[in-house]
Amino acid sequence: MRAESIKGKRGRAAAGRVARAACLGMLVAVGAPAVAEEDGADGDFPATVYWGDTHVHTAISGDAFLGGTRLGLDDAYRFARGDEVTSTSGQRARLRRPLDFLVVADHGNNAGAAYARGAWENESAFRETALGRAWAEAFAALDADPEIDNEALRTGPLLPTHRPNQIAVRHERFRSSVWRMTTAAADRYNDPGRFTTFIAYEWTPLLGAVHRVVLFEDDAERANQVVPLTSSDTVHAEVLWDYLARYEERTGGAAITIPHNSNLTFGLMFSLADSWGRPLTRERMETRARFDRVVEVTQIKGDSETHPWLSPDDAFADFETWNGWGGKEPSPDKPPEQVRYEYARSALQLGLSQLARKGVNPFQFGMIGSSDAHTGLAAVAEDNFWGKHAGAEPRAGRLFDERPTTGWQANAAGYAGVWAGENTRASIFAALRRREVYATTGPRIVLRFFGGWTFDEADAVGADLAAAGYRDGVPMGGQLAAAPESGAPTFLVRALKDPDGANLDRVQIVNGWRAADGELHERVHDVAWSGARAPGGDGAVPDVGSTVDIERARYSNTIGAAELSTAWVDPDFRPEEHAFYYVRVLEIPTPRWTAYDAARYGIGDVPEHIPMVTRERAYSSPIWYSPAP
Repeated sequence: MRAESIKGKRGRAAAGRVARAACLGMLVAVGAPAVAEEDGADGDFPATVYWGDTHVHTAISGDAFLGGTRLGLDDAYRFARGDEVTSTSGQRARLRRPLDFLVVADHGNNAGAAYARGAWENESAFRETALGRAWAEAFAALDADPEIDNEALRTGPLLPTHRPNQIAVRHERFRSSVWRMTTAAADRYNDPGRFTTFIAYEWTPLLGAVHRVVLFEDDAERANQVVPLTSSDTVHAEVLWDYLARYEERTGGAAITIPHNSNLTFGLMFSLADSWGRPLTRERMETRARFDRVVEVTQIKGDSETHPWLSPDDAFADFETWNGWGGKEPSPDKPPEQVRYEYARSALQLGLSQLARKGVNPFQFGMIGSSDAHTGLAAVAEDNFWGKHAGAEPRAGRLFDERPTTGWQANAAGYAGVWAGENTRASIFAALRRREVYATTGPRIVLRFFGGWTFDEADAVGADLAAAGYRDGVPMGGQLAAAPESGAPTFLVRALKDPDGANLDRVQIVNGWRAADGELHERVHDVAWSGARAPGGDGAVPDVGSTVDIERARYSNTIGAAELSTAWVDPDFRPEEHAFYYVRVLEIPTPRWTAYDAARYGIGDVPEHIPMVTRERAYSSPIWYSPAP
């Protein structure tokens, strides 16, 4: 399989990343050099959206290697920046549009162990490398350790484990060697202004699967002063955050943690207890808010924005829903009440409650998407989806596979959009920290979102929307000051379709608030939409329709709009209530990756339970409002 169409050489592909929409009144650079594109802008605000994936695994991860993946660090970086690579299954793979940044986040647990074992057994030259010698030393040390089951280490799966007396590789020199190999690769491919890479790893406790990507702002010289803290060292996120706080204090560096797959954590990711089961203290809430700056809200293992059980009045809530590791069917091991603590929207509500009661919001996070691909390939377009594991790379029968991570249930998602001043580690990291970021399920929808008190429709249709937004309000990820004596917050939104993708159906603003009696509420407002549709009696806009031809995996942009914008005032605002607002943008229906597979391989009679149509979307980071103390 050839990954999408290869259009020209890398230079022409990079040039093609600059998309300007002057005709739509939204001058904005996409992946271009950082310049103030909006008319009237003076360059004091970020005018460029950069696209990246903060969660890709290579053969360095034990589960990826044992799943068949053989692509390493170099392959992952080369692919993301636009080069053609050969996938594990021997197919040619290339992105039509390169990414602007990439985060390789291999599992810290047993990092490099399966990879090194395979190389030791099959490549004589490897034994003379620094990593090969460190592997030999690690085995010698493990042979002398009665607590380690060495036979299991040699022959069994080297998967992440939270029990250090089992098969976790604890040899410090080996761990350090793998880490230095990882940091060196990130530095080697970091090309400021053109392609940014970050040093990172994944902290992976099996307990509750409350996994986090640990992302450093720093270069290898600083990051090499530590060895990654893994769940072989601790299963407690609080200990991880304390470790990162010490790292920052000792080195002058900086790091954040990015939770993912909250939808699969059995109620633990956004629990109101700490990892020991004790009620959250103010100090622990502050620490969490300091490091969990963004949450990965959509990825291959499902979507974590909300759940239809939590949002029964939301017509678009049931999107790529996984109810447990069994996939879309409800897990018998998960009581329904746990779901409340697994999804971003309900967590944002819980955060308001904690803020009102204890003065700290532990869940004041931004939202991004990323893939969690274990193939080394950050490819999540529906017509260019390379799956989660090597066994799920394009092949005729993968859509019939009932296993959730290798078959039809996999969600082709997602990417992170970052508003930053330039394509560098410092600028992108700063945007992640201030939460001026958003998630998409793959399309490169350009989204602006501002909150203030004086915006009007002229701001929404003007070419200087961003300049007005920054001048008179706060961007996504920001905090609105206390309300003026009269009036309600006004939100400025503009969404521009992916230039290579589908038209837009509608823009929605999701509002959550804590009422005076302590009850938590939510409401989804249609605020801008395509065509001549009008809201019904319930305020909802009718469906846009569909142009999808499933048999041929095609659709037409004869419905929908290329751009939608509005200035929206909250009609139900009460100045005494804590609230949040975020934007959800929906595309018109398009073929899902399963439809592209069926058309590509000439597959007919696809079972009815396999979805063939999708509604791609984007989620902005929220804007919060708090009343005056």
